[in-house]
Amino acid sequence: MVMPQPGYERAAGRASRSRLRASHADREQVVDTLKEAFVQGRLTKDEFDSRVGHALAGRTYADLATLSADLPSMPPAARPPRKPVPPRKPVPARPANTTVKNGARVIAAATVLTGGVWAGALLSQTDSQVLGGLIFAVTFLWFGIVMLVGSVMLESRLPKRSGPNQQAAGPPQPCPGSLSSG
Repeated sequence: MVMPQPGYERAAGRASRSRLRASHADREQVVDTLKEAFVQGRLTKDEFDSRVGHALAGRTYADLATLSADLPSMPPAARPPRKPVPPRKPVPARPANTTVKNGARVIAAATVLTGGVWAGALLSQTDSQVLGGLIFAVTFLWFGIVMLVGSVMLESRLPKRSGPNQQAAGPPQPCPGSLSSG
């Protein structure tokens, strides 16, 4: 009895597989291999076009194997390492300005109350001077609240100035060593 040589099973497996029909994915894999070879300069444009045409028309594994069998295997080109992307710095949130928030609440409450007084006066159908005076007083008070609270809100939005560079208000002082007329 003759013993088969090592590797015989693999060769027999390849021979039996070569007669099997190739799938579309198998043809695409061969086309990808041909693309890599073309990009690496191992195939000319004409060779690439011809082999891709044969790969797309190939029916069996044997047909596809012949298209890339003569290509020397080259390791894929090493890509340079990518620079790590620094993490995004979160945009600092604006500090909560409680003065503005509270001021907006006061103005809103005063407006609602003034509107209520006006609506009550218009719906009451009474014609009295006391009611007219009340409406005038409440409207005047509302206007004062809006002006006062609005100015406080605007002032809170201005940058704070403090420190040694801040000069006291007053007439400008002459620079030392300058000539003064007098």
